[in-house]
Amino acid sequence: MLRATHLPPVASPTFFALRQSSIPALSVSSLACYSLHRLSTFSPFHSFFSKPLKPTRPYLPPLTLRQVSPMVGHPRLRPSASFNSESGSGDSREILVQHLLLKEDDQKLLLELQQKIAGGEDLSDLAVEYSICPSTENGGMLGWVRKGQMVPEFEEAAFSAPLNKVVKCKTNYGWHLLQVLSEREESLLKDIQPEEFHAKMQDPSFIEEAQLIDVREPEEVSQASLPGFQVLPLRQFGSWGPEITSKLDPMKDTYVMCHHGMRSLQVAKWLQTQGFRKVFNLSGGIHAYATKVDPSVPTY
Repeated sequence: MLRATHLPPVASPTFFALRQSSIPALSVSSLACYSLHRLSTFSPFHSFFSKPLKPTRPYLPPLTLRQVSPMVGHPRLRPSASFNSESGSGDSREILVQHLLLKEDDQKLLLELQQKIAGGEDLSDLAVEYSICPSTENGGMLGWVRKGQMVPEFEEAAFSAPLNKVVKCKTNYGWHLLQVLSEREESLLKDIQPEEFHAKMQDPSFIEEAQLIDVREPEEVSQASLPGFQVLPLRQFGSWGPEITSKLDPMKDTYVMCHHGMRSLQVAKWLQTQGFRKVFNLSGGIHAYATKVDPSVPTY
């Protein structure tokens, strides 16, 4: 059951093994992007954190370029690619899912766990003890998902499951016991071109009403910056990440910027998993903004 004090963490590996859409993976050095494949998960940044944050606090998935589980792959996104997460599936819902994964031949254990759940035990507690998915560290929490991001078997079971009822399904990765904890209208994540963003910046009320985040490092910001941006350096994510929903309002339009647009896209996608309703990534970053619309901004 979802406790009132819990904020869903970023989806973890097993779940993202369920995802099909592209999402960047952070790497402190190169910050290359990765794609979430069918049942190949988007796992926490193990190479960035010495220990995972507690599931009651939101955090960014592990920074890594290698496969962190058999289900995870990290193909790079092309630097020039734009992104828009608006769904074309006709179902605008997003659902908050937690699950437990067992090996295909563990049917006896599957039955035992179903009996435990029928007796009132919590799926998240069982996930911590029995799940073979890396999301076990988060009590099996996968975060918010939408149609088109998961393998068909898991998607069908999840989107047809009644709220809070634990259901089972089988995929190529084994047996899943999953539970849908909540649902909401789909959030928005998209690129915004420098020209469009520049036009918005000319309106004083925009800087006051929107949330502007610069994820570059202090030494980069000292060379070039834009007014109104709050600097949240990616290397200091361990400090600001767990408190992001206290620092910022998830209901406000949020714009993210970096040097060339790739690191900010990664953060933008993470913000969406933390419940931010409308997140925009400045395409091409401050470099594209300077070269295309405002030459007064230094390039470096």
